[in-house]
Amino acid sequence: MESKSVMAAVGAVVLDDRGRVLLVKHRPERGGYWAGKWICPGGRLELGETLAEGARREILEETHLEIVIDRMLPPFERIVKEGERTVLHVVYIDFLAHCSSTRIEPADDVGEARWVEVEQLPGMAEELHEDTRSLLGLAGVWPQDRNSR
Repeated sequence: MESKSVMAAVGAVVLDDRGRVLLVKHRPERGGYWAGKWICPGGRLELGETLAEGARREILEETHLEIVIDRMLPPFERIVKEGERTVLHVVYIDFLAHCSSTRIEPADDVGEARWVEVEQLPGMAEELHEDTRSLLGLAGVWPQDRNSR
């Protein structure tokens, strides 16, 4: 399926009071570019929402957690092509955020959600989506020299 527009995706690298990172994995039947990989919660920005409102809504929808935004992270993009066709163009606009509650209730489209110790992240490299590794690097919780893997 060819993309007809650029997607503005909002989300957050969410840390709890112990410094653990919140990760989610969508249900396999949902498919798509992020299927089968651990990612930071987030999704499509809706018309009329501010970036921060969209990020808070997405995290609440996916995990039932309310977050406090600390700062915006540098945006980045991913363009996926199949031959000459662009099948996905997403601009990631994410935040670093924190949450005092650690009780996750994954939503219907999120099959799994969990808190991960920062020290465990490099050992999960193959399970993390490559864009998630980049995002964690921008947030300062992933070693920058590992982003190129």
